Amino acid sequence: MRSRTSHRRTPRTAQRRVAAVALAGVAALIATAVQSGAATAAPGTAPRTASAAAPGSEPVKLTPAQRAALMRQADSVKAETAKDLGLGAKEKLVVRDVLKDRDGTVHVRYERTYDGLPVLGGDLIVQGDSAGEADRVVKATRAAVKPATTAAKVPAAKAEAQALSAAQAEKAEGADVDRAPRKVIWAADGKPVVAYETVVGGLQHDGTPQELHVVTDATTGEKLYEWQAVQNGTGHTVYSGTVDLTTTQSGSTYNLTDGARGGHKTYNLNRGTSGTGTLFSGSDDVWGNGSPSNAESAGADAHYGAALTWDYYKNVHGRTGIRGDGVGAYSRVHYGNNYVNAFWSDSCFCMTYGDGSGNANPLTSIDVAAHEMSHGLTSATAGLVYSGESGGLNEATSDIFGSTVEFYANNSSDVGDYLIGEEIDINGNGTPLRYMDKPSKDGRSKDSWYSGIGSIDVHYSSGVANHFFYLLSEGSGTKTINGVTYDSPTSDGLPVTGIGRAKAEKIWFRALTTKFTSTTNYAAARTGTLAATGELYGADSAEYKAVQDAWAAVNVGTRSGGPGGGGTTFESTTDVAIPDAGAAVTSAITVTGRTGNAPANLQVAVDIVHTWSGDLVVDLVAPDGTSYRLRNRTGGSADNINETYTVNASSETANGTWRLRVQDTARYDTGYINGWSLTFP
Repeated sequence: MRSRTSHRRTPRTAQRRVAAVALAGVAALIATAVQSGAATAAPGTAPRTASAAAPGSEPVKLTPAQRAALMRQADSVKAETAKDLGLGAKEKLVVRDVLKDRDGTVHVRYERTYDGLPVLGGDLIVQGDSAGEADRVVKATRAAVKPATTAAKVPAAKAEAQALSAAQAEKAEGADVDRAPRKVIWAADGKPVVAYETVVGGLQHDGTPQELHVVTDATTGEKLYEWQAVQNGTGHTVYSGTVDLTTTQSGSTYNLTDGARGGHKTYNLNRGTSGTGTLFSGSDDVWGNGSPSNAESAGADAHYGAALTWDYYKNVHGRTGIRGDGVGAYSRVHYGNNYVNAFWSDSCFCMTYGDGSGNANPLTSIDVAAHEMSHGLTSATAGLVYSGESGGLNEATSDIFGSTVEFYANNSSDVGDYLIGEEIDINGNGTPLRYMDKPSKDGRSKDSWYSGIGSIDVHYSSGVANHFFYLLSEGSGTKTINGVTYDSPTSDGLPVTGIGRAKAEKIWFRALTTKFTSTTNYAAARTGTLAATGELYGADSAEYKAVQDAWAAVNVGTRSGGPGGGGTTFESTTDVAIPDAGAAVTSAITVTGRTGNAPANLQVAVDIVHTWSGDLVVDLVAPDGTSYRLRNRTGGSADNINETYTVNASSETANGTWRLRVQDTARYDTGYINGWSLTFP
């Protein structure tokens, strides 16, 4: 058998209104973390000039064998690692993924069990000089995993009935329990409790395969959470021109097997909705004729998109395969009849594409393939829960890498851009599905963060991260790139200077794979990207300040020089746990190098992760002990506090140790101080 390259043409068909899929274990194109460390001061001097990433912080391109060896090493010392992390006797670690930097630093991602039960939301990442060494740790939850009991008080049948009812409420067809209720510890939202996780299969109302996860409290029967692993989305067939594909020859027959990329195969479902289908094969090495009526054309597009995405992650980020293990996913085309969706599924480790309305517009394109496969990457790494703010980050990650793969492809027939679904004409007027430079132009997506954004559809809350990535890459204002004109605004009206896509994509990938966890929200994403940037370019670099400014421009955190764009900022990124209904805790920042008193407009930026912010009392304590109330049990049931307060501290000496004091005054909800800063304008 030998590898060959061949040329085939894929069509640009008449544009039609369509819809597609992506997932969280599967994921979609549209709808139908934490850093620990000492307090630091960001000097009020100009940043150093833009620079290349620190060589030691660049990832090593691990071979599958090298990755496997590191995972075995981490597994061999996992009990010691758990002890170092202070985990309880009933808590065990399960190695999930590993990355290594050129300087030898190893990042190991773990799942957790408690008394033999999986802990959903218990994932964590440790970083050290060797696999399993925990010099630093990022956790999905800061709550102690100590459920009151592991005994269920309600029968599993009740959880099963609840899950089926949830599916029926969404008008699912043929809903049936795909995975019987399993007992778990639910730690992704508040205090860990024993629960059931039930998975319902069948079909969603539009014919998309269903994988509905429902979490039920095993002691009260209350539904705690639900998410659809397969989400609705949109894709399109792109006229990619004549492209090279790696295929395999066996005797006198060629087939769409890519031996150079983990054995990726492309199958023809021929209107079926189950199974693998038939591997594309033929007597010549030419695939398709550029027309969607030729079954091979869609197969060529899918095979091409998968190869580009594989090459992108390997050559740009050093990851061999979606899971990093050198194993290729596979593609299935011609799913169903008039099926206007496409989806990635963890259960089959594959991409599946329908043919669109009238079976005339296969949903196979560069950015759709990259979008869907990137959901697989997110699932294999951060595992961002596909709901709330973490779901928006999950969806944005696929848009971000869908765009960067399109730029990487350098295909003259489908040039790189920051538009999502620009070929689809889903609105019937030639406009794209989504705009990364100004997400609100689609009429639904959000340009900036606001309290409550986690309650909207993840395809629209993703706009915040999409906008951040565009601003970080290209900056604000009007500009034309590859023939497309953009005009990106900022929430604070201040400009942002971009650092270039090449640096922005490295920052996002490093944050995703070494800082984000299953429960990362926007505030934690800011912290994670800053941590990643600091490791790559330095905490005093132009890149670090650009990340601060780009997040501030979408209303997440403050500018590098404070809200007004100037002055000196002192910051603490040390995590401080807030005990449930307990004593007040403090986080300290030492201010030095100032003269005289603090200003009348001292800016206090507060980032607190908490499951019920209405329980919290927050104060700023000056060096002499004077207290300034910032928040007094307001905000109701909203999660988290991510706000900047202006304090008249003109009677206080500027230099000295300032403290943020936080107290949880009611029971049942937990959290931690994720970071805070003082800015002297």
